[in-house]
Amino acid sequence: MPILEVENLSVSFKQYTGLKQKTHKVISSLNVTLEAGEILAVVGASGSGKSLLAHAILGILPRNASISGVIKYAGEELTPDRQTVLRGKEIALVPQSVNFLDPLMRVGSQVRTSVKNGNAVSVQREVFERYHLRQEVEKMYPFQLSGGMARRTLLSTAMVSGAKVIIADEPTPGLDPDVIKEALNNFREVADNGCAVMLITHDIESALNIADKIAVFYAGTTVEVAPVENFKGHGEEIRHPYSKALWRALPQNDFIPIPGSQPHPSSLPAGCLFAPRCVMATTECRQVQPEMRKLRGGMVRCIHAT
Repeated sequence: MPILEVENLSVSFKQYTGLKQKTHKVISSLNVTLEAGEILAVVGASGSGKSLLAHAILGILPRNASISGVIKYAGEELTPDRQTVLRGKEIALVPQSVNFLDPLMRVGSQVRTSVKNGNAVSVQREVFERYHLRQEVEKMYPFQLSGGMARRTLLSTAMVSGAKVIIADEPTPGLDPDVIKEALNNFREVADNGCAVMLITHDIESALNIADKIAVFYAGTTVEVAPVENFKGHGEEIRHPYSKALWRALPQNDFIPIPGSQPHPSSLPAGCLFAPRCVMATTECRQVQPEMRKLRGGMVRCIHAT
């Protein structure tokens, strides 16, 4: 049984323009599963719903958000009350924004509050040393840290939590290559010890080094979930046209840009969300959004995928 299941998740936001209220659906029919001991890398363009998925799982969406679908943890639905109990304990977040640090609390103390096993001070100092944070950093407040130091502090908090699920939302920007390598290796280590890791990232190349599966997001939905081994060569084993285009757009591959742009939540097409940019699109594609289906050991949302 997957430790985390997201089924047909939709997230909408109410916004006001003058006296008129509008509702924008930013996530629709999104599906992912995460198993213990696995690293699932979630990739996609900015605005594709990656961070919103993390916030929906943790129950930290803003008040103007409405949500439908089902999120399960260990086979049971994640209700708001259950999210509050598990958040920071069994499900830990490495957030994208350093503003998640408490501005009035020394960073060493913040990390120690997350330690579940062993001596909190010793564990905190050990993880700081691992991420190249000097001992004097533990007495600093967040405003005294550089951006890279703050990210390493957030990373430390999740790593000492003993959580069964770690959701890392862009954990490596602003870090030097050695620290990035160390952090990614640590994610692999905790996964090998039974933890489930969801790595949200733009860095597909780094994700390929440690992930087991890749989930590709587009315009607020999942278009493909595939074993990491499929991402090689010219993308012959990749299923969805967008996933292939994303892969071939990388500098180390063909560096071919994708024409057009991802649609805004206020102007989503009626059928397949990628159809306006897809060379394979037919009339049927423009009428109904395809369902996710199993194909060659993965999942894909495309009627043309073979």
